Amino acid sequence: MPACVSVFFDYLCAVPTTAIPRTIIPEGVVSVKKCYLYNMNPVLTALLIPFLGTALGSAFVFFMKREMPALLQKVLLGFASGVMVAASVWSLLIPAMEMGEGAAAVVPPVIGLLGGFAFLLLIDYITPHLHANGEAEGPRSRLSRTAKLALAVTIHNFPEGMAVGVAIAGALTADFNMAGALALSLGIAIQNVPEGAIISMPLRAEGNSRWRSFGIGALSGIVEPLGGALVLLLATSILGIMPYMLAFAAGAMLYVVVEELVPEYSQGKHSNIGTIGFALGFALMMVLDVVLG
Repeated sequence: MPACVSVFFDYLCAVPTTAIPRTIIPEGVVSVKKCYLYNMNPVLTALLIPFLGTALGSAFVFFMKREMPALLQKVLLGFASGVMVAASVWSLLIPAMEMGEGAAAVVPPVIGLLGGFAFLLLIDYITPHLHANGEAEGPRSRLSRTAKLALAVTIHNFPEGMAVGVAIAGALTADFNMAGALALSLGIAIQNVPEGAIISMPLRAEGNSRWRSFGIGALSGIVEPLGGALVLLLATSILGIMPYMLAFAAGAMLYVVVEELVPEYSQGKHSNIGTIGFALGFALMMVLDVVLG
């Protein structure tokens, strides 16, 4: 195991067992090293579930025609938007505000929220990418259309990984529930299924083979566990950064919804289908957060 990874794992093991819910660490487990297996399993699970959702969605390319029906794409985009907005509010912004006291409690979330928007705005500006509808953004580049499509989904996936990572950090270091982090991870994985299909299908339409389209679509989701692990390490290392990081992840996800997803499902006819998808996605994520969190 690389030294940096070993240090990261050892650091997580050093988290006091009182910070981990007893549903994860049974009574009597007090050894720091012994807690490793109990502690890391839910962490790794929460980090990897969204990636598996992307891979599952990318596999749709084996069962569907070259192009996804427009109505289905609108529903899926709306559904993904609803899940991301609900996750931003219920799982990130509200917990960030509850970490403070009085009127000043809103200051860190506001700073983090605006920071998340600014960060994704910068990434969007400097990264050449191509949306599923064929619209190109970012600086001119000699990258292929396939590469630009993959970059577009990578931009979408990174904030989702951040959200899961910071939720896990809250469960490890603050008064959060690991079940809530798992609920957020599951919700993002569910909305990653349509996102995976939305990336693999256009890749297939561009002339790529089914396996190549699946591989690129699935690998575009690998940024989620990587981004989640990076944010997890950062959030558990700097004292007092948690409310900022929660809101930062929310701002980044909301930017993706407002800038990318909503315009795509609102274009053309039957935009109300996307709105219905949004309502269903929001309701599902709200239920997951309340029931499992």
